[in-house]
Amino acid sequence: MKQESTENLQEKSSLNRLAVKAGIFYIFAQLLVRGITFLTTPVYTRLLSQEQYADIRLFESWLLIAVPTLSLCLWKSVDRAKYDTGEHYNEYVSASQTLSYLSIGTVFLLCLIFKRQVQSALELNDLMFYMAFLYIFAYTSILFLQRREKQMMRYKVSTLVTALTVIPATFLSILLIWLGRRNGDLDQLVNLRVIGFYTPHIIGGAAIAIILWLQGKHLVNLKYWKYGLLYSIPLIPEAISIQIMNQADKIMVRYMVSKTAASIISLATTVSFIIWILEDSVWNAWLPWLFEKISRGEEQDVEKPWTFIMHGFGLISWFLVLLAPEVVAILGPKEYRAAIYLSAPMIVGTLFRFFSYIYSAVENYYKKTGYVAATTVITMIINMILNYFFILRFGYIAAAYTTAASYFILLLLQSWCEYRITGTLLVPVKKTALISLSYFVLCCLSMLLYSVPFYFRYAVLITGVLIAAKFLLPQLLAILKTLRKK
Repeated sequence: MKQESTENLQEKSSLNRLAVKAGIFYIFAQLLVRGITFLTTPVYTRLLSQEQYADIRLFESWLLIAVPTLSLCLWKSVDRAKYDTGEHYNEYVSASQTLSYLSIGTVFLLCLIFKRQVQSALELNDLMFYMAFLYIFAYTSILFLQRREKQMMRYKVSTLVTALTVIPATFLSILLIWLGRRNGDLDQLVNLRVIGFYTPHIIGGAAIAIILWLQGKHLVNLKYWKYGLLYSIPLIPEAISIQIMNQADKIMVRYMVSKTAASIISLATTVSFIIWILEDSVWNAWLPWLFEKISRGEEQDVEKPWTFIMHGFGLISWFLVLLAPEVVAILGPKEYRAAIYLSAPMIVGTLFRFFSYIYSAVENYYKKTGYVAATTVITMIINMILNYFFILRFGYIAAAYTTAASYFILLLLQSWCEYRITGTLLVPVKKTALISLSYFVLCCLSMLLYSVPFYFRYAVLITGVLIAAKFLLPQLLAILKTLRKK
């Protein structure tokens, strides 16, 4: 018995060390690569008019909705398929990619038939229409690769692919816009950005599609198709709902208020993207470890490190709110200054969404994806209703608060679903709700400091950093020591 216990501890320690090593590499690599996209925002806001910047963000919004929908979200099933397909994992990925391509191709043919109506409804010109579908095909393959590599706790290939697409796309798009301005083609700047940014993704995604098929050697497998559809179809409304919630504020403000207001809320979204880059990176590094813990019946190991993560990101969110005036000034000219008053709700909204993942992950692990879909659709409907009435009553600033409130509702609903499935919770919802609301109040109150001299904010920021270091740094070192010990 003692020998078995020792072997179990050694196996657990090995998993923890692998997760930490791979996770840290992934987080820093993603911050480096994806941070480049964020850092170019000041360039775009100065090279483009507010209306053109709003047009680009609208196009991005449609793509974010279309990719998960048209691909049938089959790439999401790759996370769970690892535990059910075993040594046939690559075959599953290959066959599932084919099914996604068949779905995208079918929708493309239908849109060709009703091309004029589709372009009119989505405000797409011919270039945007064809580039959109090419990108959807390509990015779907990139997602399949990233999910597979992440679940295998291998991050070098995934990060390299991201670097070889995002970095050239970013610099090529800026170069084309600059050349367009120099040559006097001011009415073509949006098209030039679309060509420059999406072409490298299309080329990279096409190469990955071929590689995945060669590795899996299975274009068609009805058993895998059935498995993927049963898992992923309930996630389609979930994916659509999440993206609608993410994009609805910008789209509704665009049509209910103005393009200028939409550009301001788009820039505020970019501010929240700073914290979201880190949240998303940490979550993608965390998820394979979490699934392994659940599969081994070691759920009790989850609450303590996740509580630390919640406080860590809560404090980072607060620090970002305190620095919002400077961040907005860097990202855009003075016409965008109103974005600072959207910072707290938008930043904390991403925090609520991040916290909800700990509950929805359990539902996905147990293949209860219908619960995830139902709660997300309900939340999306609530968000749309709140957006409509509060934007009419209070203006575009209200959209930031209604979205944050909707994500908090989603958190509560997801925790309820986990309890329905397992009869318990990895992390008590009372703890999560208390931490969430505490940081929301702190961040909103901190916006009052925008009207006082900047050094008061800096004094508060420095004090907060010192307090955080005193209380959280020892916990971080203890967690890392526990994960590394043999």
